[in-house]
Amino acid sequence: MASPHPNLELRPLGNTGLKLSCVGFGASPLGSVFGPVSEHDAISSVREAFRLGINFFDTSPYYGGTLSEKMLGKGLKALGVPRNEYIVSTKCGRYVEGFDFSAERVTRSIDESLARLQLDYVDILQCHDIEFGSLDQIVNETIPALQKLKEAGKIRFIGITGLPLGVFTYVLDRVPPGTVDVILSYCHYSINDSTLGDLLPYLKSKGVGVITASPLAMGLLTENGPPEWHPASLELKSACQAAAAFCKEKGKNISKIAMQYSLSNKDVSSVLVGMNSARQVEENVSAATELATFGKDQETLAEVEAILSPVKNQTWPSGIQQS
Repeated sequence: MASPHPNLELRPLGNTGLKLSCVGFGASPLGSVFGPVSEHDAISSVREAFRLGINFFDTSPYYGGTLSEKMLGKGLKALGVPRNEYIVSTKCGRYVEGFDFSAERVTRSIDESLARLQLDYVDILQCHDIEFGSLDQIVNETIPALQKLKEAGKIRFIGITGLPLGVFTYVLDRVPPGTVDVILSYCHYSINDSTLGDLLPYLKSKGVGVITASPLAMGLLTENGPPEWHPASLELKSACQAAAAFCKEKGKNISKIAMQYSLSNKDVSSVLVGMNSARQVEENVSAATELATFGKDQETLAEVEAILSPVKNQTWPSGIQQS
């Protein structure tokens, strides 16, 4: 199989030395989290992603009760390329049976993940949704356990994920510099909520790489609208619906505008998007290559931002959706 072609921009991830494709493959849908996905579709979406230049794949044992890791493992194996040609991130601490950030559990977790992924190591292991654990346990127990896994060669870099932005500064201010390599934030760098932007200079000063997920705000910035369980206020949902209708009227797609908005900040190493079909992969890569060639659609973006300005940076309760 051909190596990734160079059309998709690669961006450095903090001080890790890794270069991630600006579009990252979010593998939670491979766990049939949003509806059934066949093994064939899972494998073909991974193959198509790699063919089009995506080199970063993110999963978790929580997604689909370990099914996402198994499917991603099969997809990566089917690529038949050297291991150093793709970057894999998985998580620990959040499982279908609940949260457990103990040293014992996360140490066992990586061996289980590696078996499912059919890999000898992962590039990044992240503590998953740390706001649901004790942040002091994350600092004093979980991260030291991950450092041991790093020394053992099972992981290369350490990350943390969560919804409230305050969890990142809490942990990073309490661990030795260079201990945490990466943060993964979701729903805080999209047209309706760009609060992650305020944190970027701080993260840069710490040498921490930044990955953002959910550029479509978990379905708010789509023509179909969010799922029923979405925790946003009615006011925010209705403003996003109006913005989507406005784009459609102009012959534009709000999801593409939203994706390009998130991609346009070069301080974000990769924008993770959940994908479960070759078609979705092609749409996301096309949004990125179009942005690189022609730049943002400033006129439409300005109009969408004006529609969303009354609800800009509205937060919602954490814990509804996985990061």
